Amino acid sequence: MADVVWKDRKRIIFGLPWTFTRYSLTQDKLVIDTGFISRKEDEIRLYRILDITLDRPLSQRIWGLGTIRLNTADKSAPEVSIKRIKRAKEIKEMLSDMVEKERDEKRIAAREFMGYGDMDDSDNIN
Repeated sequence: MADVVWKDRKRIIFGLPWTFTRYSLTQDKLVIDTGFISRKEDEIRLYRILDITLDRPLSQRIWGLGTIRLNTADKSAPEVSIKRIKRAKEIKEMLSDMVEKERDEKRIAAREFMGYGDMDDSDNIN
């Protein structure tokens, strides 16, 4: 894997990382690895992330945790949650900046995810 910028694990009771869900972030993708015996790895390219939301209910704030929710243009993972991680606000801001940078580098505008690229000559807008 490319250079990892951030990594953490989903946490459970008392904010301890006793789960088999691992998150890692590189310059161009987010990888979510789940499972112990049977493992699954989801990869989301950063430029495909459309919306980022930080969720910090009291039960998570007590332990210094938060959950980042992503809406993506990825068909296999349209909604992704980075659950119960430390430094959630800082990670959300870093992820948001990295998404914008990746879009700029790839010259991808938000309208490309809204169906404008699918128009044909019969859809002329005057």
